[in-house]
Amino acid sequence: MNNSVINKIASFEVDHDKIGVGIYVSRIDGDITTYDLRTRVPNSEDYLDDVTMHSVEHMLATYLRNSAIGENVIYFGPMGCRTGFYLLTRNLSNETVLYELKLALQKTINHQGEIFGGTKKECGNYKCLSLESAKIECKKYLDALNQKTQTFTY
Repeated sequence: MNNSVINKIASFEVDHDKIGVGIYVSRIDGDITTYDLRTRVPNSEDYLDDVTMHSVEHMLATYLRNSAIGENVIYFGPMGCRTGFYLLTRNLSNETVLYELKLALQKTINHQGEIFGGTKKECGNYKCLSLESAKIECKKYLDALNQKTQTFTY
């Protein structure tokens, strides 16, 4: 295959040396917006571990899909580089997404009981989950989001 005809995907066009912790609009495809929920600074050697990444995914995916924007959530999941998550939504304002994300983060921090989808029947890697890890990560991210106004641009 000739590499000269291969187009880079949008996320590879972003200068990762300039990305900090925050929420960014990664791309817009028609009525679908992809948000870059950056919980870690890229290439800083501070990556999400598997347990934390998996646990946050279980908690936030559940809370977001059961929120006021639930019908407009298309996908929530981790980035392969382990520095954050992607959230895809349909027909929502950035401010609405940020508001509901902050609520979901707070609900995770306050969550009592079992982690959502944490049984062998419900999850293909159920031993790789920790509610405490999810709470710590969500608190750290929520604090960072609250420290500055989010512009949604890289």
